[in-house]
Amino acid sequence: MFTRQWARPYPDDGVGRPSFVQEFRLWDDRQLAAARQVEAALNDVDQVRLAFCDPHGIARSKTLTPETFRAALRSGMDFSPGPFLFDTGHAVAVDFLAEDPGVGVRELVGAGDFVVVPDPVTFQVLPGEGRRTAWVIGDEYLRDGTPHPLSARHLLRRVCQRYADRQLAPVVGLEVEWYLTRLLDGPVGNAGNGFGSQGEAPRVAAVDAGYQFNLDAYADALAPVLDPLAAVLLELGLPLRTVEHESGPGQVETTFDPLFALDAADAMLLFRTVTKRECARRGHHASFMALPLLDSFDPSGWHLHQSVLNTATGRNVLAVDDSTEGLSAEGKAYVEGLLARATDFCLLSVPTVNGYRRLAADFTLSPTVIGWRYESRHAMLRVLGTGSGTHVENRVGEPCANPYLTMAAQLSAGLDGIDGRIDEPATGAPSTLPASLRESLTAFRESPHTVALLGEPLARCLVKLKESEASRFEGWLADQVRDGLADERPDPAKATEWEHREYFAVY
Repeated sequence: MFTRQWARPYPDDGVGRPSFVQEFRLWDDRQLAAARQVEAALNDVDQVRLAFCDPHGIARSKTLTPETFRAALRSGMDFSPGPFLFDTGHAVAVDFLAEDPGVGVRELVGAGDFVVVPDPVTFQVLPGEGRRTAWVIGDEYLRDGTPHPLSARHLLRRVCQRYADRQLAPVVGLEVEWYLTRLLDGPVGNAGNGFGSQGEAPRVAAVDAGYQFNLDAYADALAPVLDPLAAVLLELGLPLRTVEHESGPGQVETTFDPLFALDAADAMLLFRTVTKRECARRGHHASFMALPLLDSFDPSGWHLHQSVLNTATGRNVLAVDDSTEGLSAEGKAYVEGLLARATDFCLLSVPTVNGYRRLAADFTLSPTVIGWRYESRHAMLRVLGTGSGTHVENRVGEPCANPYLTMAAQLSAGLDGIDGRIDEPATGAPSTLPASLRESLTAFRESPHTVALLGEPLARCLVKLKESEASRFEGWLADQVRDGLADERPDPAKATEWEHREYFAVY
């Protein structure tokens, strides 16, 4: 067999910017060592998917040949800023054609590229037959080598450094609810789709009747899909603990052992991505949307379990001691921090129109009141465990939230509490969580703590993205009311067709 040799005018060593990683010293010793191992492993893969997490919490990626990825390890990879500009329905929310897009990042003008640098520590070969695909998470940089101000992963890394400066490390456990449905034949959703207009959601059928909590027979019914999924997650090294059937039809809860915070956020991104991939391969659809518009579905939540490790002593600083139930003084201060910032940062844990359906009064185990209790699933913050196992469970989040933003907000609030940076509650301070995306967005915009945490560019960008999403929904709903297709006061606990189209497939 003869193969034509294609002449290359110059060596491809600049897919991002030549020697970008070395020039700006972007890797530590651990990453440098991992990069050498990755390069040695590239002969055994057919393609590499380089991904980063956009502001909405969705993995965006390019698929690279192994040789292109070798160059990206040295030079990074150019990416379009589109994921920073579009809202959840792909409407342009940040005007990149304006002289000033209003975010404070001049590189967005004209939608110029930024550079994604693979983090070699996250490189993994995805299990499966056929072409061997590796998956790696990248970090976003501007072309001058500075961390991209809109990067959620860089934000979480900065918060973790605040802990490290105090010889502390935040520890996070993931408890995630999601829906498994069976795909039916039907349109792919392109009709009527466009920028800011999502087409039909996938047609699906429920896989069981639901409402028999933890029923073993339902576990058996889901096993042909969930058992292979669990095997893949374990093969990827994810610290899977349990897979169980929740209340709704085909509603699944998946839990993982505690991890250090950045690892936990990476694990969440990988888990959601791989779960959708593996279920689709078996003719099913996995969705992390909180409340799909399907008969008898119960809302799904994401419960974030949190503790803090003293890295010098190995002690859980939230615990009183090794055997006593309750919170230490630092633990109580941590909880006070979470409570004080609950309204300000709610947008980062519940970022969609649909997520607030779960916080309606109809769902008694979903939190609405800002408060905490020992061992109560009715509380926003549930304190549980004894001794070194003491931790705080925040029950607010929806399962499609950006893991880096969610964790950064939680961990920053808790550390502010430990550091005594929480003011006394003002008279008339809200005692309940926001009831809608619009309420949450208003609280986020008006809070001085959001810019302090996120920096002005990311805070502005999120406001623009969420303002676009909320306004499109409100416009659609107004049209429905005008045409007599919806009540002026719709049921707050019931999803709409707009939400189902907007979120069911993407999340």
